[in-house]
Amino acid sequence: MTTAGATSTTEFERSAAAFITYLKDVRQLSAHTLDNYRRDLVSLQDFCAEHNRACAEQLVEADIRQWVSQLHRRGLAGSSIQRSLSAARSFFNYLGRESGRLRNPAASVQAPRKPRKLPKTLDADQVEKYLSFAEDTAIARRDRAIAELFYSSGLRLAELVAVNTNDIDRDSQLLTVTGKGNKTRTVPVGSVALEAIARWLAVRPTSATDPDSATALFTSSRGQRISVRSIQARLKLQGRKSGMHQDVHPHMLRHSFASHMLESSGDLRAVQELLGHANISTTQIYTHLDFQHLAKVYDAAHPRAKRRKGS
Repeated sequence: MTTAGATSTTEFERSAAAFITYLKDVRQLSAHTLDNYRRDLVSLQDFCAEHNRACAEQLVEADIRQWVSQLHRRGLAGSSIQRSLSAARSFFNYLGRESGRLRNPAASVQAPRKPRKLPKTLDADQVEKYLSFAEDTAIARRDRAIAELFYSSGLRLAELVAVNTNDIDRDSQLLTVTGKGNKTRTVPVGSVALEAIARWLAVRPTSATDPDSATALFTSSRGQRISVRSIQARLKLQGRKSGMHQDVHPHMLRHSFASHMLESSGDLRAVQELLGHANISTTQIYTHLDFQHLAKVYDAAHPRAKRRKGS
């Protein structure tokens, strides 16, 4: 390492050590958090040494972007890069307060966005298999009605928990729900789901522990409005009973509803309204699922989709 590089390392280490001491004594951060800060600052220190920067104060925004690109090329996850950037911002803010200079070269630099994961869905046959409930108890009838309503109307978990008995208009086959941002929307309910709900209401306990539970569509065996955790556990249990090879959760049924609706109709705006998405970009993720399905159909059906043997 050159003399300039050695000077760079020494000056950076001195500043970084003072910053860590500040975080420990003044901010009183945990040992685990301090270790994370040290690792991130060592990475930035190595970058300074490689590029012959005499001290951290000499770094400009372009340097920070180059450092972030380097971290990305090394395979660091977006969340890890974001943490490193956060440490760098705090470090430069500290140096600015100590020196009186307010410039923070990391302030406007963003970590690469994490690739958006496609939601897990069930195909139509898997949904049919999953919904083969044995309605031999009142709880089983309730669980069947819950699962049917999820898949029929694409509800969020919190929306389904909040549904009351008078929210469903059986004549028009419509359900009024309150979603994110306290926004109300009306969604259709399929006949199969309505029949499952009717069978549940026939055995639903009439006694309730409180006024809110008395109006709830789905209640526990103790007469309380059913909880989020209870629904998650019951749907997961039914998946195992029906022989599914993956855990089934409420959002998987919502995702399956959206994917199947878009696949059949191709109407992105309608699916957006049904799901209660404020922004259509949120709904557009289901077009990727649709394209995956189309690609599989193409590969299986088109005579020139696959390479010929020996080519």
